[in-house]
Amino acid sequence: MTDKQQALLQIADEIRGEASYLNNFAHNVHAIERAHHLMELAAQVVALASDKPIEVAREGFTDGSWQHFSPVIAVEAIVLNEQGELLLIQRSDSRRWALPGGIAEIGPTFSEAVLRELWEEAGLRGRVKRLLGVFDGRLWQTESTWHLVYLIYQIECRDFSASPGSETVGTGFFRRDNLPDELHPGHEVRIQKCFQLLEGTEAHFDLADSFDADMPMFQRPTDDSGD
Repeated sequence: MTDKQQALLQIADEIRGEASYLNNFAHNVHAIERAHHLMELAAQVVALASDKPIEVAREGFTDGSWQHFSPVIAVEAIVLNEQGELLLIQRSDSRRWALPGGIAEIGPTFSEAVLRELWEEAGLRGRVKRLLGVFDGRLWQTESTWHLVYLIYQIECRDFSASPGSETVGTGFFRRDNLPDELHPGHEVRIQKCFQLLEGTEAHFDLADSFDADMPMFQRPTDDSGD
């Protein structure tokens, strides 16, 4: 596959992502129609890039499987000012306080995505210093119908003059022992964990092992040896 074909398939995937997002949050039949039109355009790009018949390319986009069935990735920023206070934004939808962040869109890297969220929600530019952890939202008190996975990054900023964006109504820096009472669900436990992680060098991940687990056998070869 040529670089041009790969680039076209990436564009098609981004269109698919936009169409999936639009379809999921559509409030009327016109928005739904636009979502499916975008999906058709994505299928056409795939057909042109891969020399597949349009009918074959369309199957993967219009049979319902174009909706994401894997966990949704979110990115969040930990920004500390010179006094060691934590940056939080106040969301416009719930009026609750939260870390700057949001759902990662298709295209940018996760590091680029968290810097974009920081800019859009708090008006700050910065540099990714380290990945603090990967958090499964189901284990960290997130209230959501989606299976959310959070990538939380420590961001270094030169300027701390934060200001709200279109999706926020407030910004502020808070001491660890004086966080707002109205935090977005799951944020208090993740924030406290991140303060602990800042004191060390290792990144967090949710532990698991499969030694005693009942693992699925559908994709494992059948042992016909009779032993």
